[in-house]
Amino acid sequence: MRGLRRRVGGADLAAVPEVRHALREMLRHWQERDSAEVAELLISELVTNALVHTDDGAVVTATVADSRLRVEVRDFVAGVPAPPAPERPVPDDATHGRGLALVRSLADDWGIRARPVGKVVWFELNGEAA
Repeated sequence: MRGLRRRVGGADLAAVPEVRHALREMLRHWQERDSAEVAELLISELVTNALVHTDDGAVVTATVADSRLRVEVRDFVAGVPAPPAPERPVPDDATHGRGLALVRSLADDWGIRARPVGKVVWFELNGEAA
């Protein structure tokens, strides 16, 4: 099993390409190249969402076991009344409302798990490990 764990600071959008690069390095021997590229897109969306919508940063973990990649992004926002739901993007708004819709449409499985403080948004992709 291979893994990645990173703490990203609140509002540190420079962390998005850094996390994407770390995931790319982790997956460079994963035979499922198309899935690896999808994983980079989806991790970028989840990390960006966590950094834009929270002030406390997030913890990003990714693991490959057998032929399955699992990525989790945990935030630490206290008192969130309900987990976010994928929104329908507004046609005139080119920058918001697409992240979870992309996750929903491209991931093999995904979900949101409430924590005592914050939540974890995760996705899984199938592929063949090298």
